[in-house]
Amino acid sequence: MHEMTGSYVSLPANLPEPIDDGACDHLTGTSLPDISLLATTGGEINLFRQAGVVVVYIYPMTGRPGVALPQGWDDIPGARGCTPQSCAYRDAYQSITDAGVDGLYGLSSQDTAWQSELASRLHLPFPVLSDAALQFATALSLPTFTVDGKTLIKRLTLIAENGQIKAVHYPVFPSDSDPSWVLKNLQLTIK
Repeated sequence: MHEMTGSYVSLPANLPEPIDDGACDHLTGTSLPDISLLATTGGEINLFRQAGVVVVYIYPMTGRPGVALPQGWDDIPGARGCTPQSCAYRDAYQSITDAGVDGLYGLSSQDTAWQSELASRLHLPFPVLSDAALQFATALSLPTFTVDGKTLIKRLTLIAENGQIKAVHYPVFPSDSDPSWVLKNLQLTIK
C-alpha cells in the first residue's frame, strides 16, 4: 500500500481517462433488479420498487482519511474520484430533486459500515447502498475490476423511472462532472 497523493476531495491532474468499452450498452431499457440492499440510512432499499425517477451513481470504492488506497489506484482509468463524485452529488442534491428526481442513491461494493463513515463525514443527504455480495452488479452484468483481491464495480450512473433504466452514463469522467450529466439527461429521458 502506498500513501495517496493529494486529497480525497480533489482530483489529481493527469488521471488516465477510461474508455467506453461497451460494457454498459445493454442497460438502457432493462429493469433494475428486484433486490434489497443495505442503506446507510438504516434498513434496506429496493431500487426496483422505488416509484418515480431514481438516480443511482455507482462507484468503485471510497477512500478514508488515514487509510492508504490500493497500490497503483491512480493509474487505473476511472478508479480515482469517488469522494469528489459524492461531494458533487451532495452539492447538487437540491437541484437534482428540484428537477423531478424522487430518489438519489450512491452504490458500491463496500460494506455499510464503511459507507456510513463516508456519508457522515461528507454530510450526504441521501442513502448510500451496499452491494457487498455483488448481487445488484451481477444481475445487471455491470462492469467490474479486481484490486487487492476485491471485486469493485466500475463507475457508472443510471437514471431509472419506475424500475426501468432510461439512461446510462458510462464511463464517467471526471467523476465530479456526473451531476451535470444527470441534470442534462433528466430532461431528455424522463416523461
